[in-house]
Amino acid sequence: MPKLNETRCVVTGAARGIGKAICAAFIAEGTHVILTDKDTEAGSATANELGCEFHDLDVTNEDHWVRLNDQVQGIDVMVNNAGITGFEDGPMAHDPENVSLHEWRRVHATNLDGTMLGCQFAIAKMKERGTGSIINISSRSGLVGIPGAAAYASSKAAII
Repeated sequence: MPKLNETRCVVTGAARGIGKAICAAFIAEGTHVILTDKDTEAGSATANELGCEFHDLDVTNEDHWVRLNDQVQGIDVMVNNAGITGFEDGPMAHDPENVSLHEWRRVHATNLDGTMLGCQFAIAKMKERGTGSIINISSRSGLVGIPGAAAYASSKAAII
């Protein structure tokens, strides 16, 4: 594995929060960071702030992954960080008795399908280089659960 200052890293869901902090930590080590997020305004602003490359990416959209594959050369590290709780638009029922199938699938599409698509992308890119590391971000909620957040907890448990 190359030294961090010789690596290329893709981080999903990196416009804010944990993803932004991951990008900043890699950049501090000299890594070439490719920050991705579906929020193009926030993602572009964060990339400008940190001094890294930005690509618009909705992790649930296979066409976005194909586009990213065409735009990005080999990578050494993939951080599948993009995730949602299901409460982004305010409180709603996410317990097993009351969650809608649409909301259940929306959370799983981002948290679980997005991680799988990120792994597929990364594996292909890393085979070109013969090396690499994939980091899939989960949550303690995948082990302990959260009352009223079954979709989030089950998606994070699946990643674990």
